[in-house]
Amino acid sequence: MPTNKQRREAAQRRLQRQLERRGELARKRRRNLLAAVAVIAVLVVVGAAVLITNVIGGDDGAAAADGSTTPGSGAAAAATTNADGTVACDYQPDTSGNTNLTDVGTPPGPEATPTQGTSTLLMSTGQGDLTLTLDRAGAPCAAASFTFLAQQGFFDGSPCHREVNQDAFGVLQCGDPSGTGQGGPTYKFAQEVTDATTYPRGTIAMANSGQPDSTGSQFFLCFTDTQLSPDYTAVGTVDEAGLAVLDQIAAAGNDGSFEPSPGGGAPNVPVTITKMTVLQ
Repeated sequence: MPTNKQRREAAQRRLQRQLERRGELARKRRRNLLAAVAVIAVLVVVGAAVLITNVIGGDDGAAAADGSTTPGSGAAAAATTNADGTVACDYQPDTSGNTNLTDVGTPPGPEATPTQGTSTLLMSTGQGDLTLTLDRAGAPCAAASFTFLAQQGFFDGSPCHREVNQDAFGVLQCGDPSGTGQGGPTYKFAQEVTDATTYPRGTIAMANSGQPDSTGSQFFLCFTDTQLSPDYTAVGTVDEAGLAVLDQIAAAGNDGSFEPSPGGGAPNVPVTITKMTVLQ
């Protein structure tokens, strides 16, 4: 028959084993929690990357079923500066076979594109007028292309096919005559960005497929301070009256047809560019 001392020692051993098991369980729970947090963090990052790429992706290359695109062959080179201060823009043909592209030629005189001053356009829509000021100094090739396309009537009658209404992601995307989010001109060119490129409220920026040298005609108008990586050419700004129009469109929301990814949807209030007029 065990003595009191033996019973105490046995009880202490059982208690020690219980404490060890509890400690191991606690460690396992911490490991599982950390693993879960890591997985969630990865998913958030991936989800944000997909959202960013697809919210503003679109002009060039073969269209995928979900509306995103992959670049075609023939990458465009970045502009080079001439002795007189102009730049040589390289508008390369889009050879992807995308049937949503519209051929109106290419901007004239790309070898000597102006880098001074601005170009002003009036974007007339069924919801109101927006005055767009394009910056030739900051984005000469994009400004020249945008102005050229407007002069060709490329944008006239085209819908703004996507609206995203989030605190740090408020944009109206336009510039695709096909209305599919996959259209554009039959040429493409390089992004004009720096590490300091940002997208505050009022910015006009050029969409691309998420690949280098894939800028076309699609553009997005920021009605919030939009948080994006500096991968999209900021070509100009919208005036205050235009921002008021954008605010009204944003207030009506969207149909969520692009949710959960790439985000947003067609505006609940249809927006069509009736006329894009070059004022100067």
